[in-house]
Amino acid sequence: MKFVDEVSISVKAGDGGNGMMSFRREKFIEKGGPNGGDGGDGGSVYIEAVDNFNTLVDYRYTRRFNAQNGAKGGSADCTGAKGEDLILPVPIGTTVIDAGTQEVIGDLVKAGQRLLVAQGGWHGLGNTRFKSSTNRAPRQTTPGKPGEARDLKLELKVLADVGLLGLPNAGKSTFIRSVSAAKPKVADYPFTTLIPNLGVVSIARYKSFVVADIPGLIEGAAEGAGLGIRFLKHLARTRLLLHLVDMAPLDESDPADAAEVILNELGKFSPALLERDRWLILNKADQMLEEEREECKRRVIERLDWKGPVYVISAMEREGTEELSQDIMRYLDERALRIAEEPTYGEALVELDQRIEDEARARLQELDDQRALRRAGLRSVDDVSDDDFDDYEDDEDGPEIIYVRE
Repeated sequence: MKFVDEVSISVKAGDGGNGMMSFRREKFIEKGGPNGGDGGDGGSVYIEAVDNFNTLVDYRYTRRFNAQNGAKGGSADCTGAKGEDLILPVPIGTTVIDAGTQEVIGDLVKAGQRLLVAQGGWHGLGNTRFKSSTNRAPRQTTPGKPGEARDLKLELKVLADVGLLGLPNAGKSTFIRSVSAAKPKVADYPFTTLIPNLGVVSIARYKSFVVADIPGLIEGAAEGAGLGIRFLKHLARTRLLLHLVDMAPLDESDPADAAEVILNELGKFSPALLERDRWLILNKADQMLEEEREECKRRVIERLDWKGPVYVISAMEREGTEELSQDIMRYLDERALRIAEEPTYGEALVELDQRIEDEARARLQELDDQRALRRAGLRSVDDVSDDDFDDYEDDEDGPEIIYVRE
């Protein structure tokens, strides 16, 4: 199944049914009076998180969704049927954004969580509603109100406790295979991983955490090089980042340089993401002698001025992975306990999460704008002149153009 993590859709709630104008007509009953019923309410549109979805591919090609209209009122004081609500299922971790204002409408992070995105129209009133002692044969009715219409942007961010960072072929996929039952593709060429992979690491009975393998970054990724930074937004929800570095790269480059490349690209994408707790993982230790490992570790730590935890492992040989997994589980448990005991600590984490998401969304929007300008043959927004819009001033009814990120 194709992994799709961002789509644009349009939703339209149902219109309310019109009120009925009717008068009672029965044999031997003269001037029976008004008996026109109200219309039915239009159906609303909801978006609901479900746990058996892992992609937004269902919304890749079908983009317009309409809820059912309410039925009009009937005679004999019969109320029209209410329009059926439309419920759109999405994966857990989906953020719903108003495409027009870029306002975040809601964040669906739990199974069964439901979000109202378009309210159905209110029903119209039948003429029975207007009868009174002075108006015994009313001929007034009201039409149903139109339902809300909205253009939405759905963004999926995978939910994981731990996120993996690193250059292509740093061993991220091998690591996730060694500590979990996930089977991402592993090969001896760059960009083997093209989409995020998730693995569940079981430590003991009822104790586990989820690790996310994010496609590798290269220098210039923040400007769109390689696979770019589109998948880095998935790290916004993680609790801990593992920065994997190849200790023995095939091109004999300096591991410290590789580590600096990732930190630079991460900072360009979201400075707040650098504030997330990060551990340095020096991988592929099986390809080096003991003294070479210690020298490489010392050099990387000094170059980066690294203050956090450092682990030397071999994901291929599962050397050091068990200890690392135990320490991660311990860290996550202590973090959860501290959040429960220190409200200010939890509030600071929430504020950091929000800053990361805001910076990530702004950076991705900036890259999208740059791509749109390049398609138009312009290098920057300063190159746009008023003359470029002259031909479109009167084209309000023209075709709608939707740009889709592949």
